[in-house]
Amino acid sequence: MKYFILSAVIAAAPFAAAQSPIWGQCGGTGWSGSTTCASGSTCVYSNPYYSQCLPGTATSGTPTSSSSAPSSSQTAGSSIPYLGGVNTAGYDFSVATDGSFNGTGVSPPVAQYQHFASEGANLFRIPFAWQLMTPTVGGTVSSSFLARYDATVQAALSASSQPYVIIDLHNYARWNGAIIGQGGPTNAQFASIWSQLAAHYANQPRIIFGVMNEPHDIPSLSEWAASVQAAVNAIRAAGATSQFILIPGSSYSSAATLPTEAGPYLLTVTDPAGGTSKLLFDVHKYLDSDNSGTHAECVTNNVAVLTTLVSWLQSNGNRQAILSETGGGNTASCETDLGQELAYIQANSKSIVGFSIWAAGAFDTTYTLTVTPNADGSDQPLWTTAVKPYLP
Repeated sequence: MKYFILSAVIAAAPFAAAQSPIWGQCGGTGWSGSTTCASGSTCVYSNPYYSQCLPGTATSGTPTSSSSAPSSSQTAGSSIPYLGGVNTAGYDFSVATDGSFNGTGVSPPVAQYQHFASEGANLFRIPFAWQLMTPTVGGTVSSSFLARYDATVQAALSASSQPYVIIDLHNYARWNGAIIGQGGPTNAQFASIWSQLAAHYANQPRIIFGVMNEPHDIPSLSEWAASVQAAVNAIRAAGATSQFILIPGSSYSSAATLPTEAGPYLLTVTDPAGGTSKLLFDVHKYLDSDNSGTHAECVTNNVAVLTTLVSWLQSNGNRQAILSETGGGNTASCETDLGQELAYIQANSKSIVGFSIWAAGAFDTTYTLTVTPNADGSDQPLWTTAVKPYLP
């Protein structure tokens, strides 16, 4: 849930008018840039919203008819399927960006999981407040809350699309204002909650562990990487050795700043289970004027930012990321821009393995960024127009 306004806006760099670079956009509805690709690449049609310069021998500006989208079952070069779905908020309600919390949370309506799964969604992200799961920092998980939360998780996992479910600790790298490993909870206390949750879900391979939502204003990024490492180690030591783990950067998990801020430090995080293929960078990017996710209108399709991210991932061992939060209002601008963003992700799923829209769940249909279905079962315009075409 977005309570904040970022102090700075990362402007999307325009493509050069003369020629689109390799991996750059070269066509699609609303595209006004170059349709000619740099030498060594070809403009390949993906869908009506998006064509991309992919490595090849031709330099023609005419998009080829073959699609670069992955199959619905698996992303190219990865053991994880191509994922598309939605955040189902509620257990995070009233968590503030300083990591404080005062409430009981609201259970997301479980009927939504089958509703979205029937339309192709195979990913659900279920955020929760740290204080609900462990009322005392570093303490034992609340059996009553875990039972409540797990009932929601199991409802999601049992949906017909056999979805993956992200267990999302939604506390902004903080407990009541103090930063993990930097004056707040110790790394051992942070590791404790993940050790307990990982033990609970160790035998459920479609669980994805989202170790922390939107860290921000972190004084030492190297120390934050050490905190992330502690969580990863705890998850694997608890017996959850096959699941994917999401590792978040700084600046509210910004996709724009990952390559230059936390990313270089997070590259040092290792997986005791071996390799790095199951460690996915967790990124967020909204489309409104200040990247806050609080406005109904969209002003960017984020393709420039995501192109930079993809280039960084490829240049660092072909690592992968997931866009676990993005979204917009039910407006014409967002229908266009979000559609173009998701088309880009689908075309580049070897690097960005999927997306999760913010938000449904316990949000009502008046929320600015709602994709909660209407009472009659119909979907919001944004979901129908911009999201549904790019689900797996």
